[in-house]
Amino acid sequence: MPNPSYDLVVIGSGPGGYTAAIRASQLKMRVAVVERDRPGGVCLNWGCIPSKALLNSAEAMETIGQASKEHGIEVGEVRVDFKKVIARSRAAADKLSRGVRFLFRKNHIDLFEAEAAIADPHTVALAQAPDKPAPPAASLATERILIAAGSGERLFPGMQVGDGVMTSKEALLHDRIPPRIVIIGGGAIGCEFAYFYQAFGSQVTMVELMPQLLPGFDAEIAEELRRSFLKRKVTVLPGHGFKGMAKNGDTWNVVVGEGAAQKTLEAEAVLVAVGRTPLSRSLGLDKVKIETDRGGFIQIDESFRTTAQNIYAIGDVIRPPLLAHKASAEGIAAVEIMAGVREPGFDLLTIAGCIYCEPEVASVGLSEAEAAERGIEVNVGKFPFRALGKAVAIDETTGFVKLVAAKKYGEVIGCQIIGHRATDMIAEVVLGKTIEATTAEFGRAPHPHPTMSEAIMEAALAADGEAINI
Repeated sequence: MPNPSYDLVVIGSGPGGYTAAIRASQLKMRVAVVERDRPGGVCLNWGCIPSKALLNSAEAMETIGQASKEHGIEVGEVRVDFKKVIARSRAAADKLSRGVRFLFRKNHIDLFEAEAAIADPHTVALAQAPDKPAPPAASLATERILIAAGSGERLFPGMQVGDGVMTSKEALLHDRIPPRIVIIGGGAIGCEFAYFYQAFGSQVTMVELMPQLLPGFDAEIAEELRRSFLKRKVTVLPGHGFKGMAKNGDTWNVVVGEGAAQKTLEAEAVLVAVGRTPLSRSLGLDKVKIETDRGGFIQIDESFRTTAQNIYAIGDVIRPPLLAHKASAEGIAAVEIMAGVREPGFDLLTIAGCIYCEPEVASVGLSEAEAAERGIEVNVGKFPFRALGKAVAIDETTGFVKLVAAKKYGEVIGCQIIGHRATDMIAEVVLGKTIEATTAEFGRAPHPHPTMSEAIMEAALAADGEAINI
């Protein structure tokens, strides 16, 4: 097959890559996508989708357990087929991966399942990927290249997966419930798997180097989550660093330390959730003089253009936060800037962070502490779910909504939520922040009753000293 020519070749088919490819096709570009694994990238296959299927199963377990205790619904003995739990999550991933293939066909996008490397600013070289047939072409000629290669799991130096040691990827395939598990890392992934394994009966210990869970999140939110985990009998060790581990028969001895003091934790499984690293080093960036920082993140300008002419980058390979919806939004922005239908620039403060344990956590914009660091005077409104009718009715009263508004005009510049369905509720504030809505507008917009979203309205009223239900 001769080397075909395109207007845009996208390297990677995750939420950033496939979304960018579809938008580029809508803008009349001839587009190809190169993917080394499965369409949909990490998110659809090894991250967001299968992990949320697992968390849904964990929620179902809790609901069944609470039915007889609180709802007066008698149930028989609850038994778990954990292999089916894992298989269900894989089926969800497979379905959506097939959906991405369909979208490529629908939008006349050519998919090449191969390893990609940048030969020059107008050529992407193809090589055979693991478990894939040889690609039909040796290279693709293109006007522009968009790097959307995503990120991979990070391990400590010298650590290897296997024999009970897992990253989030291996945990999605691990079809046995470990009696005891140590989770190293108290960020989003660590908190989600702590909730998941605890719901299915594992004895869970979480280890986090920083003084709080969810480093970078509002401290009050992090403390509320810590207390929630303690109620679930999850051991939480903030301020503890990982020192080492050794196999001892069928268990692992994991050594952690707080200052000079050390302790040894015993567990059948260890989940390492200490962040991710950009998959940028194997793409041949040096050949075209694309600059990266010390962490491997590709340097871009406001148009998502790298230091190489005609080559752009989005998503996990360019900067935190490493989130699927951020990559998608950047992908659309990048191709629209290329096409001249959008001005350069991208507001990262409109990207929400979401954690899907129970209670859920969601945040967008600035926290109260971050606003203070920037010298912004703020009003803060807080409303607890224990005072909300819907939360009381469904017995989901843990948590609160916190709105941060600039004092001068009342513009909402941030929101933090911890509670049931927080990740769905945050979208209202994302929209409001995007259109520069004020606490007065949030507070005066009639919210349907009874709903969890009323807490946002009440928090806005509280910020203006007009709270009704507290």
